[in-house]
Amino acid sequence: MTLKSPEKYIESLNDGRIVYYRGKKVDNVATHPVLRASVNHASLLYKWQQDPDKRNLVVKKDPEFGEISSFYYIPKNGNDLMNRFELIYETTRWGRGFFNITKAIGSDALFALIIITKHMDSMLGTSYYQRVLNYYKYVVENDNAIAVAQTDVKGDRNLRPHEQQDPDMYLRIVEKRKDGIVVRGAKVHTTQASASNDIIVLPTRAMTDKDKDYSVAFAIPANTKGVKMISKPEKATEAALNDSWFVMGRENVETETTTIFDDVFVPWERVFMAGEYQFAGPLAVMFPTYHRFTAISYRAGMADLIIGLGKLLAEYNGVDDKSNIRRDVVELIKYKEMLRASAIAASNLASIDELTGIAIPNTVMTNIGKLIANENYTDIVKHLIDIAGGLAATLPSSQDFENPEEAPYLEKYLAGKKGTSSLERSKLIALTRELISSFGALFTTAMIHAEGSIEASIIELYRSYDYGESKKLAFYASGLKDKL
Repeated sequence: MTLKSPEKYIESLNDGRIVYYRGKKVDNVATHPVLRASVNHASLLYKWQQDPDKRNLVVKKDPEFGEISSFYYIPKNGNDLMNRFELIYETTRWGRGFFNITKAIGSDALFALIIITKHMDSMLGTSYYQRVLNYYKYVVENDNAIAVAQTDVKGDRNLRPHEQQDPDMYLRIVEKRKDGIVVRGAKVHTTQASASNDIIVLPTRAMTDKDKDYSVAFAIPANTKGVKMISKPEKATEAALNDSWFVMGRENVETETTTIFDDVFVPWERVFMAGEYQFAGPLAVMFPTYHRFTAISYRAGMADLIIGLGKLLAEYNGVDDKSNIRRDVVELIKYKEMLRASAIAASNLASIDELTGIAIPNTVMTNIGKLIANENYTDIVKHLIDIAGGLAATLPSSQDFENPEEAPYLEKYLAGKKGTSSLERSKLIALTRELISSFGALFTTAMIHAEGSIEASIIELYRSYDYGESKKLAFYASGLKDKL
């Protein structure tokens, strides 16, 4: 097989897909003045596959398929999961500290589907497992970019899917036909759907027998008839188009859409669950297990950027020897290294699925890492701002520095430590501003809610933790038992 070039990937997106941006239909996402930034960011995955200095990490030799994207390599042991951590961590760093989700989330979903459909077939006598394997082969051989749509709009969150006043508040099957199914509903937070070749749809929660129609999983091309994607405003990119110093917003962003499924037909060969409510919950848990492992991997890469930025700002400001600044920097280090340690532990303590032989990241360590990331990000921003100072909010624009009438004043009065460049210091402060302002809403919300909320991780951690030895110790320490 031949790995896709960045040019072929970009060309593949001009396929008639329906995308809207700020109330207007988009002709081609790859040439749209704002959305093309997310396309160019995703295309880096294909560019790196051709880079002799980087392809060793992003390309893997598979015994069946030959050279494939490393993201689609199925992990069989803890070492494979550690390699996956390094893959996601490094590609995040190569993307200026911005996660490149396109193949990572798709493979998270595929691994979960392979495992769950094998168990489903074993218990219920269905035939979904081979369909998933066939689709996996198609994705690998075509080197496709995949988005995942899992989160339903949910309507009244106190009601189950079948109890909603409007039955379309969760995506559902509205018709079963001889050749496939027809689905209706909407999914939110579908990251990079407009920049992907395919969309994998998964159930968002556990279901009951009354929720059968909502127990559905499938994969479709992004240009399938009836699929409509309404993009969020990409304010970081819009700001970057007006400020040459905002490099990340111009070159390294991802976009999310509210994705509408308006009576979409899905052929049976792409249907992986259609009413088997007993396995909606296990699938809705297995996918986040992989995706939260992905989360702590990319967030460690993002944290590496923040450490470097914080240390440089401390040096340029001449305060790197101050005790409060040292504490700020050390807090940044703690955040990153706790995420990295969680990923290492989740890999080394991985379990192996007995039916498929696929390695599953340790659920406890994965969710602990995810909780650390969720609960501490706003403190990380606080420490970065403390280091940067007030200019993170009041720094003049890049255009002011480019104006020969203003530039001499700015170079003189925005100087930092002796021997450092005013311009370099200002660009570092501008990066801080970009992270906390134009990216602020995205990063703060995402770091608390993406890959599952704080409560979702708490629920899973409370449910999956093995209390056996701890309870034995409590009995022994209390004198209720004579030995451990």
